[in-house]
Formats: sequence, structure tokens, C-alpha cells
Amino acid sequence: MLRVGLCLLIGVDAIVLDAPVDRLAERPRAAPQRISPAAVKPQAGAAPDLSGAIAEARERAAQAQDIESLAAAIAAFDGCGLKREGARQAVFSRGAADAPVILIGEAPGADEDMQGAPFVGRAGKLLDRMLAAAGLEGQVFITNTVFWRPPGNRNPTPQEQLVCAPFLERAIALVQPRLLVLAGGAAAKALLQRPEGILALRGRWFDWTSSDGALALPALPTLHPAFLLRQPAAKKRAWADLMLLAERLGRAERP
Repeated sequence: MLRVGLCLLIGVDAIVLDAPVDRLAERPRAAPQRISPAAVKPQAGAAPDLSGAIAEARERAAQAQDIESLAAAIAAFDGCGLKREGARQAVFSRGAADAPVILIGEAPGADEDMQGAPFVGRAGKLLDRMLAAAGLEGQVFITNTVFWRPPGNRNPTPQEQLVCAPFLERAIALVQPRLLVLAGGAAAKALLQRPEGILALRGRWFDWTSSDGALALPALPTLHPAFLLRQPAAKKRAWADLMLLAERLGRAERP
């Protein structure tokens, strides 16, 4: 009573309780709703599951008996989500089908998407000049880890690379090169399964093995030509890599 009288005396007409009260906790909680997997309907146009897409890619790739039929199989393949994300067409390869070297980039860009061939833009023209200067003109078969342009020229995801990998491995099996060149970090990481960046990997030889263990080839990571356009000072490193390639090509034997 003394406390109430004191409060009235100083003009306070409400008293705060000594112990705090959690008003939110006093509200009744709604029971969580359970959603069964059967109730979730896939969105129209959704990409197929990854394992199913990879299995289909393996089947289609295995049926291709030459580079032309492999290109047709890739164009008809719908398992890679990139095909539905604005790409105009599949971009597979250019170069001789019996070349001693396969150069593997990351993904097509805008020029490649327009023309239907890899490395045909500014970066591709730089690559051609460097290959010619190194005495490698006409000796390189060129492709990418994925065959459709990613939106905004972003790097391909590991999932997209996995779906396209059976086609890439089939291309290697058909061409039967002596050596692989991996241009850019996304290509090097995908084929070598290593965590390092391209600056740490470039200029060193690694062993690449196909997923079924049937193929094994020396692989040389190097800087992507698009990177060289942004960082011209790095061209000397890429040139040193090409000299390593040319030197080893002179003594390499076909598998």
C-alpha cells in the first residue's frame, strides 16, 4: 500500500510489475504444417535431376562414333539447364578431329553463342595468334567444359560441368590427343578436381584420367585468353606455358 500511495502522490497511475512478462510467449503458436513430397509439383520446364541427366548424356555420348555425330548428340541434348537460359545454340568445337592437342576452355561467350563455335571472339583471336606464334597452328582441337553460354557470361557451375562431362570425355576419346591444355580456372578445377586457383596450377603438368579410367593424359593448365586481355602483363606466363606444351608435344606419344 505504501508503494501505491507513493505512486499516486507523484502522478503515476500504472505500476510496472517487478518480473518481466513475455507477451509474445503467451500467444498460442500455430501448429507447423507438414508438406508431403507428393504435394510438391515440379515447375513447368524444370531441369531434370542431375543423375538422370548425366546418365542420358553418357548414353548419347557413347553412341557417337565421330565428332560430327557427337556434335549432333550435344545439340539434341536437353539435360543441361543452360540450354533453357537464353543460349541461342550449342557450341561444341573447332579444329582438326585428329589434332594432337585438345584445348578445353570454360564456356561459350556472346560471340561463340552467335557463331556456334568456341573461341571466336577477341579472346579466341588472341589464342589463335599465340598458337600460331608457338608453331601450334592446326594442331589444336578446341572445346569447352559446357556447350551453352551461361547467362551474363558467368562461370559454369560444377553441376553444369558434370552434365556435359560425358560429351567432353567422348570428344577426347574420339580425337585421341597426346596432350590436354586447360584454359582458365573453371576448366582446370573441373578436370583435375583440385582446389587451387589457376595462378597456382598454371605451368605445371598434371595427370588427367577419365571417369571410367580408360583414358589418361598429361594436362597443362594455363591462363584463359580472356584473362590475358584484362591483364596483358600475364601474357608472358601464358607464352611460357605454350613453350612447355610445344616442347612436350615434340616427345609425347599417343596413348
